[in-house]
Amino acid sequence: QVQLVESGGGLAQAGGSLTLSCATSGGTFSNYHMGWFRQAPGKEREFVTKISRMSLSKNYADPVKGRFTISRDNAKNTVYLQMNSLKPEDTAVYYCVAYSGRYNDSPNYWGKGTLVTVSS
Repeated sequence: QVQLVESGGGLAQAGGSLTLSCATSGGTFSNYHMGWFRQAPGKEREFVTKISRMSLSKNYADPVKGRFTISRDNAKNTVYLQMNSLKPEDTAVYYCVAYSGRYNDSPNYWGKGTLVTVSS
């Protein structure tokens, strides 16, 4: 079973940038599609982005398109989320996820999350 550990969260100003990392262990990283979800205070958890095993496919939620970039390094067993032009509404706990099945299935594994706070 794969374990996911997020890092890189913190406080940023509106218009600023942060990069989240998700280190994985316990499985063959390249066997998993990877992604990020987030949950803002008082709101439901929502999909942010995902990337296929060999980085051939990427998908983004509309609110983050053009601002966020997902990438992965299969040699380092790590997936990244580069977040630019941050907005206060990006404030949320960000969760790294892994998909062991098909690309369009639901995630099978979740990290514990890292908090991102964007001040106006």
